[in-house]
Amino acid sequence: MQYSILKNALSLFGLLIIFGFGCNSTQQTASSNDSGSKAKTVSNIPEGSETAYFASGCFWCVEAVYESVKGVHESISGYAGGHTKNPTYEESNTGRTGHAEAVEIIYDPSVVDFATLVDVYFGSQDPTQVNGQGPDRGSQYRSIIFYKNEAEKKIIEEKKAALAKELNAEIAAEVKPFEKFWIGEEYHQNFERLHPNHGYIRNVSIPRLNRFKKKFPELLKEEQH
Repeated sequence: MQYSILKNALSLFGLLIIFGFGCNSTQQTASSNDSGSKAKTVSNIPEGSETAYFASGCFWCVEAVYESVKGVHESISGYAGGHTKNPTYEESNTGRTGHAEAVEIIYDPSVVDFATLVDVYFGSQDPTQVNGQGPDRGSQYRSIIFYKNEAEKKIIEEKKAALAKELNAEIAAEVKPFEKFWIGEEYHQNFERLHPNHGYIRNVSIPRLNRFKKKFPELLKEEQH
């Protein structure tokens, strides 16, 4: 019995090491004391571009997925959907700010439209998982699609309803009007690209990105093939 308990404990410890203790891992190459530790709200939007906002688990994962898509200029990690101002990573991870880890997508609507970005959203996650994705659990990892106008809201609701019918299951994503996006700390930006050997990135982010690429090869930028 003691051997069995010890074996199970060691197995759990091993999984924690492999996954880097989840998206809120302290095993980062940069710390929250770096410059830009307070979230901001200003992005550089190229002329003719549009923005869209999504939350779907760890923002490291979602940022990487969208940056692989044709027509996406940039994907920025941050926080949205909550009630507090100037949220920090540490505050968001308490689950008490109301914010979810989210991404701001800056895209060229002549190349990729909002409806396709919603397809990317649902096609790159487990749409039935409540309050999290994969190993990341809690309200800060919940799924939310934000809309800026009634046309976007209609697209989201129609696609959500169609997916629910296809899967014969309830879709977890909240549908909320966009209010404000707080840009995350600098050390979170492009995390998957800059830290490919991080345990969480190797075992969660990259497999999630590869599943998306396999499912939607026609949406990928040339360098992503």
